[in-house]
Amino acid sequence: MDDDLNWRVEEACNNAWPSPRELIHQGWLMRFSGGGIRRTNSVNPLRGIRGKPDGLIRTAETLYTSLGRKPIFRVPHIADDLDDQLRERGYGMAAGSAVLFCDLAARSFAQVDGVLIEREMSADWHNESHRIGASSELDHTIFAQMIATIVIPKAFVSIRADGKTVAKAYGAIDNGLLVVESVATDPDYRQRGYSRKILTALMGWAKREGAEAACLQVLADNTAARALYASLGFDHELYRYHYRMNP
Repeated sequence: MDDDLNWRVEEACNNAWPSPRELIHQGWLMRFSGGGIRRTNSVNPLRGIRGKPDGLIRTAETLYTSLGRKPIFRVPHIADDLDDQLRERGYGMAAGSAVLFCDLAARSFAQVDGVLIEREMSADWHNESHRIGASSELDHTIFAQMIATIVIPKAFVSIRADGKTVAKAYGAIDNGLLVVESVATDPDYRQRGYSRKILTALMGWAKREGAEAACLQVLADNTAARALYASLGFDHELYRYHYRMNP
């Protein structure tokens, strides 16, 4: 059961944060969005039978190099087929992330005042997200392209103070799972409960839409974020993943 849930979550996360350009090759998903976002510029395993690691690594190196990019491999602990070979080829390991799970069915969510919930990404949400996250202009553009490819139900939440957006996130529902993405708070407004409000509103929206559970990805050593998520019900770690990159 856990293995099935893990792969449901992997698939939901891919569908909630898709790449505008990607390729499936022998059980592996190669993503080529451009920009600096690793998740949409990396090789990811898919559920089921996958091609041999050696051949996959060579194919990925050829494809990414032809596009002028360094290959990046995302290695979830539930499918670490590539890890040994990548390490032997000199690929370094980046900091790991944890995938957390919350049972929405066991929780209730009251209405949260002041939180705006939008079914589509507005220009204001997009621009304020860019400002809060301090992303590059290229990543700002690619993010909009990525959002435009999402076909599952989604919602964009935000809250304002002093005439500007101070916290935001979005979520998408796939196969009964809410995937929480792009959570950020303006640095000048942290530790004031804004993240808790937008996440509570997002989870309440998802439950009303029929979602039974929620998941998210967070840096494994981000203790402050993990404490917040645990207090909201994300108290079960499913698995971890890390990236391998050739310096």
